[in-house]
Amino acid sequence: MRQVLRLFTAALSLSCVGATAAGADTLADHGEVLNIAHRGASGHAPEETMPAFDKAVDLNADYLELDAQLTADGRLVAFHDTKVDRTTDGSGPLSDYTLKELKKLDAGTWFNEKYPYRAKTAFEGAQVPTLRELFEKYGTDQKYYIEIKSPGENPGLTKKLVNLVEEYDLVEADSIVIQSFVQDSLQKAHELNPEIPLVQLIWFHPKGYEAGAPLKEWKKVTPAPNAVSVSDFNAVDEYAVGIGTNMHYKDRQVIDAAFVDTARRAGLGVHVYTIDSMARMQRLIDWGVTGIFTNFPDRLNAVRAR
Repeated sequence: MRQVLRLFTAALSLSCVGATAAGADTLADHGEVLNIAHRGASGHAPEETMPAFDKAVDLNADYLELDAQLTADGRLVAFHDTKVDRTTDGSGPLSDYTLKELKKLDAGTWFNEKYPYRAKTAFEGAQVPTLRELFEKYGTDQKYYIEIKSPGENPGLTKKLVNLVEEYDLVEADSIVIQSFVQDSLQKAHELNPEIPLVQLIWFHPKGYEAGAPLKEWKKVTPAPNAVSVSDFNAVDEYAVGIGTNMHYKDRQVIDAAFVDTARRAGLGVHVYTIDSMARMQRLIDWGVTGIFTNFPDRLNAVRAR
């Protein structure tokens, strides 16, 4: 299996020329499926906090995945939701908080309450980190996989993010991937720095969210998974080096090996989110995906070691 993956990644590094050769190298030359720590090792520690990122580093994840948003005073922070209610003791939109106000929130205790069997006192009082804090701590020793989050609610986010990753030499070090569901944001990033590897996120769900209904892609980036063609993916290849997709919508499988093969033939890497089942990880590896987002990087490491 690993020999097959090595052969595939070698072919992919030659074919991913539509966007940037540097990006293709970053995503294709690893030799086995990439282990992408979703919001850090968020199965073990509070998502998108330093404890979660530290744990992901300890578990040798290939990438630290995080979401970039802007505070009210324009600071880049790692946070997933548009509101702070779910993962802090605050309430309301994140964009209403200055960084100083955001730093006063407890972003860790909720995890201990929700997962008492994984609780640690060290998680209490964990703060929302800035991207600058992450880059200062880990530098180019780590690779980052950053989502441009809710660009409509974060004007100027793409430019600020590109400027910051350039400031820390992450592009030259092949230590950065930027992802988004919004094509305009990725195309803007590509215009600002065509050397940054970009991944187009897609999400398949039933039309009208009714069980059994035909599938559609959320942002209409591609047709339904059973109708997508190499030419559809070629359009994505003009600005991105890969796609990030869901494997299931609830319990319904939405992609298969043929879908992965179609994307690969278009020269795109295929990264699948968010997979915590070791059986599903193995199935995706057998299909030939090039990366897996997981809350438990240790599980994916165990599957890769088989």
